[in-house]
Amino acid sequence: MEFVIKISQFLLSLSLLIILHELGHFIPAKAFKTRVEKFYLFFDVKFSLFKKKIGETVYGIGWLPLGGYVKISGMIDESMDTEQMSQPAQPWEFRSKPAWQRLIIMLGGVTVNFLLAILIYIGMSYFYGDKYLPVDNIKDGLAIESTVANKAGLQTGDMILAVDGEKIETFSEISEKVLFGKEITIRRNGEQSTVTLPEDFLAQLIDSKEKRFINLREPFVVFQVPDTSFNKGSNLVKGDIITAVNDVKTKYADQVKEALKLFKGNEVNVEVLRDGDTFNTSLKINEEGMLGMIYATNITSETLEALNYYKFETKSYGFLESFSVGLTKAKDRMTSYWDQLGAIFTPSTGAYKGVGGFKAIYDIFPNVWSWQVFWSITAFLSIMLGVLNLLPIPALDGGHVMFLLYEMVSGRKPGDKFMEYAQMVGFFILIALVLFANGNDIFKAIFD
Repeated sequence: MEFVIKISQFLLSLSLLIILHELGHFIPAKAFKTRVEKFYLFFDVKFSLFKKKIGETVYGIGWLPLGGYVKISGMIDESMDTEQMSQPAQPWEFRSKPAWQRLIIMLGGVTVNFLLAILIYIGMSYFYGDKYLPVDNIKDGLAIESTVANKAGLQTGDMILAVDGEKIETFSEISEKVLFGKEITIRRNGEQSTVTLPEDFLAQLIDSKEKRFINLREPFVVFQVPDTSFNKGSNLVKGDIITAVNDVKTKYADQVKEALKLFKGNEVNVEVLRDGDTFNTSLKINEEGMLGMIYATNITSETLEALNYYKFETKSYGFLESFSVGLTKAKDRMTSYWDQLGAIFTPSTGAYKGVGGFKAIYDIFPNVWSWQVFWSITAFLSIMLGVLNLLPIPALDGGHVMFLLYEMVSGRKPGDKFMEYAQMVGFFILIALVLFANGNDIFKAIFD
């Protein structure tokens, strides 16, 4: 059932983004009386799952879910229709239109992507508001469980105050900014200092294959005592919280693990919190400093707040106010993604190792259906699709825009043969990028 939920969200989001992107090309093309021969969701290599001709346009669904396209008459695109291009230009063809009209047609797709993201963020701001954790409400620092981060100089208990001089306001900002930052300002034991991350910090994180990076410090909440555990006979149940080990106070799970190391191979007295009341019980610790039980991770904000560990804040927005908030969120996300692309195309950072394909996109959708999460992911993917399509690679919208701008500035139109060769080169570059991204997914699935 979890697979059905994830794949449904993935396909719905992907289909919505593709259709709206292509509609962004379709509408101005029709407005400028340019013939659109095909409008397809997914690619129809050899055959279509569905197709119907309405007027001069065939609308259909292909079987290969790698994107979608509109085929515009008289345009050198991925169809490589050289036969049509060898004929005299017709008034309804793309190549016959003024450069400014062709530019609007080519920019239509990414324009829709960015507008869609802005509208989603506006809508989410109005309907959901923002639930966030101010860094001022984090009193005992963060859980930094990555050995790579520890080696770089960050430790559990550190509070991250700023990244590259930019002050951190909320917990949600921290991980992403640290990943692409250099100078990390921290507070440790009441004193402020700076940690300089190595240039290949992101590459080291990827190579380490560690799942946890920077998180909130959480209590040690018992999730399960397996039947095979040497503490099977204890009276601990799911939801119990260990708050002390042999009189060593352990507010957080990391403190429990440190205390267990002190009493390896011994039986200890632990203080347990259950439903607001405390009691004591005895537990065994093995020679590895383990209790032989599973504890909860990624505890919900509602539970952490109910336990008085953190105080989250919620901000609601009026209808008009949500417009400025949504615009700011879209701008920040767009800037962030450009920064990520910059890191990916800088080999020394090693960020390219984290590039993923369709499997990586599928994985970011949750196992349960949440419209709030769905729209948040869709907004980000819309920005990602818009930014990627603006890259000046022939076969992408950005490649066409690049040649159109050259034509408008120089007054000279690139020849059809040149455009055909450029399109072919761009197509092979895209295939290489797709193979690389999805190859990364396969590599991680096999070796991680």
